[in-house]
Amino acid sequence: MLVHGDALLLVVAALLLDAVIGDPDWLWRRAPHPVVWIGNGIGWLERWLNREDWSRQRRKLAGVVTIIALVSVAILVGGLLTDLLNDNWIGFAIETLIASTLIAQRSLYQHVARVHRAFAEAGLPAARQAVAMIVGRDPEQLDEAGVSRAAIESTAENFSDGIVAPVFWLALLGLPGLIAYKAINTADSMIGHRSTRYQDFGWAAARLDDLVNLIPARLSGILVALAAPVARGSIISSLKIMLRDAGKHRSPNAGWPESAMASALGIAIAGPRVYAEGAVNDPYLNAEGRTAASDDIGRALRVFVAACVLQAAIYAALALLL
Repeated sequence: MLVHGDALLLVVAALLLDAVIGDPDWLWRRAPHPVVWIGNGIGWLERWLNREDWSRQRRKLAGVVTIIALVSVAILVGGLLTDLLNDNWIGFAIETLIASTLIAQRSLYQHVARVHRAFAEAGLPAARQAVAMIVGRDPEQLDEAGVSRAAIESTAENFSDGIVAPVFWLALLGLPGLIAYKAINTADSMIGHRSTRYQDFGWAAARLDDLVNLIPARLSGILVALAAPVARGSIISSLKIMLRDAGKHRSPNAGWPESAMASALGIAIAGPRVYAEGAVNDPYLNAEGRTAASDDIGRALRVFVAACVLQAAIYAALALLL
């Protein structure tokens, strides 16, 4: 399935629904979220195929088999749902609901806003607790600038892989593309680590996640740059810094939206930081920018909202054209 009006209409409807209701707690307390199902499947395959007594080559092959099986099932489920729901408005409404649960606009905003609110209401200790919910860094090692950078980086990176990328694959391939993308991205988050346990078994998950995010990451950087004026940033400067600094990031994709966001806010982000598995000594993005402060989290959220609105407007315009 190539991009066409129906798929684009589904994208716009799903974006609007997610913006309005997000991930309602009352629903997911009563039924497992689709990502939970995906995660359970990945966990089962990992326990079955990631054997400690196997050679590194065999574990890498097992990881490849895991990803092939996971993506195949995701495409099959997406195709079956599309066939079942494709003929009427009720089916379209159900497709919209399913798609909206796999897009993270509102939930990402809420998680990052909690960090900003925690600073205002209870100071640094509360902000550390809030940011620990969205990043893997040791919160006790973070000062105000560290917490602020972590929240802003999470906003930019998750705008790409939690919103722009799933929407891109939904527009391109419909529900099969969206569900397959979420399966790949979830696998990367669960097993695509460089730890001893996952460096071989998770190799395929990490590399495939890099591939499917290649175009969306660059699109997300452009959207963030175009939204820079809402934070009194410059579109041209954000694009220039993005092109200059994106390659400095250890990820082939995360640097694009993060460097655009750094320039939009006039701050330096990334740089040295401490995770549970150890410290990393990465270069700063937009190194000439000032030190991040808690107020910059609110400015980043304004850029994020503007970029989300811009994305929805682009897909709506394309839907009308097609």
